[in-house]
Amino acid sequence: MKNIVVFASGSGSNFEAIVKACNKKIIDANVVLLVCDKKDAYAIKRAKRLGIECFVISPKDFTSKYDYEKTITLKLASYRVDLICLAGYMRIVGEELLNKYEGKIINTHPSILPAFKGKDAVEQAMAYGVKVYGITIHYVNSDLDSGNIIAQKTLPYEGDDIELLKKKLLKIEHKLFISTIAKLINNE
Repeated sequence: MKNIVVFASGSGSNFEAIVKACNKKIIDANVVLLVCDKKDAYAIKRAKRLGIECFVISPKDFTSKYDYEKTITLKLASYRVDLICLAGYMRIVGEELLNKYEGKIINTHPSILPAFKGKDAVEQAMAYGVKVYGITIHYVNSDLDSGNIIAQKTLPYEGDDIELLKKKLLKIEHKLFISTIAKLINNE
């Protein structure tokens, strides 16, 4: 059985969707750990409810990004990590993690990359006036939201209710993330 580690910073809805997909054998793997960089993130409560070990680590407790990530890689060393899924993890991954897990880190992003990279992508797209929104799943590299694209799904939307748009995108994101993880785990 393959092992997945999920990194999250917020509510953890993608994390929960991945765990449930593993439990239902939609993804032929186990989520063995949640890494969370925010001590008050709702994802931590989800991990406890789902019985998944959670490693909470604040970058503010470290003098450098390297030391922060080195502590994470030391923790991950006790697992046989096949895939790391960034699911709302709001930090840029640095060299330490990238070097240790090259080609094994994927991210979900709420835009059709390469457009609207970084934080607040949905807000950026709406401000620009796009008529098609979407989700991108991509490999993580050293450049922000610039790794090779694995999958994308679009959503035509011409309204102005950003919260409704975000809800619609989240539904697409969960499905696309799960199907992409399943394909990667099964080497399809």
